This record gives sequence, structure tokens and C-alpha cells, in this order.
Amino acid sequence: MLKMPHVCHIGCCSSLFHIIHTLIMYTKPSVFTLFILLFLSTPQLQAQFNAEDPNLYQDLKLEIIGDYRYYFKEGAYEGQQQHYPSIALQQEYYVEWEEGKQSVRFTTFFRLDKDRERTHFDVRELYWQWVQRDWELSVGMKKIFWGVTESAHLVDVINQTDQVESFDGEAKLGQPMVHLSYLTNIGILDFFVLPYFRERQFPGEKGRLRPPFLLTDEDFRYESTAKRWHPDLALRWSNSFGIFDMGLSYFYGTGREPVFLADAENAGFDLVYPINHQLGLDLQATTGPVLWKLESMWRENSLQDAIFALAGGLEYTFGNINGKGLDIGLVAEYLYDSRGELALNGQDNDIFAGMRIALNDAQSTSLLLGGIFDLNKSSRLLSLEASRRLGNSWKVELEARILDNIAPTEFLALFRDDSFAQFRLIKYF
Repeated sequence: MLKMPHVCHIGCCSSLFHIIHTLIMYTKPSVFTLFILLFLSTPQLQAQFNAEDPNLYQDLKLEIIGDYRYYFKEGAYEGQQQHYPSIALQQEYYVEWEEGKQSVRFTTFFRLDKDRERTHFDVRELYWQWVQRDWELSVGMKKIFWGVTESAHLVDVINQTDQVESFDGEAKLGQPMVHLSYLTNIGILDFFVLPYFRERQFPGEKGRLRPPFLLTDEDFRYESTAKRWHPDLALRWSNSFGIFDMGLSYFYGTGREPVFLADAENAGFDLVYPINHQLGLDLQATTGPVLWKLESMWRENSLQDAIFALAGGLEYTFGNINGKGLDIGLVAEYLYDSRGELALNGQDNDIFAGMRIALNDAQSTSLLLGGIFDLNKSSRLLSLEASRRLGNSWKVELEARILDNIAPTEFLALFRDDSFAQFRLIKYF
């Protein structure tokens, strides 16, 4: 991490704008992203931030990420390979003034990979925020996370999934929005206006974790005639009382997950982004070393039957074992989805069991082991995530996903040969 006084910002900004123009030339950002990047490059904006102000606080972080992903089996489809080295860059710039009442955050991500579709650039966040005593207003590209459970995030509906970046859906694309958060006597009310929809991107011909056919933007259609420009709305109430932390949410707009509709005439199917109404609940209760967690959602649209899904369970933590700082958490959750085998994540009647280990040492060593087991079939999805800092500016991570004995009738059967292990080395500046 590099912290800069305002007098250093001119040179840093010039380099940043040069990087932006390079990314525009050698990548294919969306029209909306391109507009934002060009706006950032204007001389007027540069002059605004180049002005000396003793009350201006700035922070610039840069990560260089080297990945190597190895698939244990040869690809099931033509063009797929087993070895996938790649490199990624992520930068985050933050500036605040008026004693933190106003701020701008700008985070970008770029990956270079042998799969052309996985080579991509994205503005993760670029928003201005204005903070007052009992409300906050944010305008721009932002990431919002809702949820409490470990194995699924059913209520997390604001941002689109970066499908080419993460198998588990944890990575998200930036979402254009106007976000007003208001503190009341009965909790926090969050209002969202989402003016633009971002499509999910899928792996290309050389990519793994894809179906036997290639999916491009032209393969998808929208229920709304406004397509990407349908104005989406969301509302959330959250509060803490006693041992409980609770959130209730409502979303109306273009669903982030496409619907697969059978096309009998052409012996195939259509992929449609529907207009959804979705209600969500996330609840967590803390009772000593035990965290009780629940997420549930109800979703309705005109293209399919109403969907009900839930994920719930507990996490028990054995803290400071033997007085050496070692924490071991045991996690157990149940997952249900009324779509059954049509659920894209395959979690229709499953249990998750996992163990979280944190050494709480100077290197922040941690390990997460887990597995999702289908109660109706033989399918198992096993996972491992481990990380450790190396010195002050390096970090190493290890990840593995094992798809074991996947039932042929499940959606995950399309990826049955795509178990992998990934090594990651990160350099921080």
C-alpha cells in the first residue's frame, strides 16, 4: 500500500490516466465503462484533483497477481487445455476531503489469460460518496454485498457475477447505481436505483468450466424491451437488536442470472434475462461461540414458476486453543432450492460441512476446508482455500475445487471434468 500526500498526486494521476488509455486500446470494455474511463481522462477532472489542498487525503494501492491453474483431467470439449497461467492487476485509488464527508473510490481489475473471454478489464468501483450525520449518498459504479451464510449467497442480488473470474460466484462486476443509505430509529434503510444492467460473461473456446456450446452476448435476449437500460430498483432494511442481526430486502428488475427456456421448434433452448421480483431475508444470531445463520429468498417472474430457496446453519468456533491464538470453526449448513435439478448451482437439497482454521499469527495464515453433499444423489463438491502472507508485501494463496461423482442429470454435470487446483502469488504496493 502506498499512501501519498497531495503534492505527489500529480505524477500518480498522470500515470493512472496513461494506464486507462492503454486499457482502452488493448481491451474491449463495455460502452458504459468506456464512457467512465474517458470522463476520468478529461483535463478538467485532472485539474480538480491536482489542486493543492492540505485537507485532502489520498491512498493508492496496487496488486500484481500471478495465477497458475491446473485441471486434473483433459477437457471434455474441443479447445480446452489443462494448464492456465495468467496475470492480473488490481488498483484502488481513494481520496477524501471535507474531513471525510466527501470521497471518491476508484478500483479497476485487469486479467490477461490464454482464454480470450477471460482476458478482461473491469471497473469494479468508481463512485462519489457524500456523508452526513444520518445519511449517505453514493453515485457511480459500486459493489454491494448482502448475506451471512458460507456456502451460498441467496440474497446478494445487486451486482452481476464475474463468471470468468470465479467458479463460486464470489467475484462481482461493478454496478452503476445511485445509493442512498438513511439511518433511522428503527434501523438502516438503503435505497438503490440501478440504471444499467451488466451481462454475465462466460468462458470462451479455450476456457474450462463451460458448457459444450459457446455463449456470447448475441445468444441472450431480454424480457424487457429496454434491454440493458431497464431501470432496476432495490430496497433493504437492516438492524441489530440483542443477539440478532437482520436484513430484509426487495429487488425489482433484470435478473442477474439468465433463465434457460426450452425451444422445441429448434430443438434447443433460449437464454433470457427476466424481470424479477425478489424478496430476501438474512438473519444471524450470536450466542457465545456459536453463530446461527439463515438466508432465504422468494423470486417470481413471468418466465418460470416462483422460486423459493434457503441456506441455513451454524458455525461453532473453538477460540484461542491452548492459549496460542489458534481458532478452529466448524460450519454446517443446509441448502434448498425449489427448482430441483434445474438450479444452476446444483444446490437443491444439499448439506455443507466445513472447517475454518485461523492461526492468528503475524503472517495471517488461514485455511478453509469444505464440501457440499447432495442428499438425493451421489454428487459432491469439495473445496480448499488457504492463504499466508510472506513478509510485508507478498501473499500466497492456494485454492482447489473437486467435482466428484456428479450425477448426470444435474447442471453441474457439464463441468464434471473440470476439477482444478490453483496457486496464486500476490505482490502488494
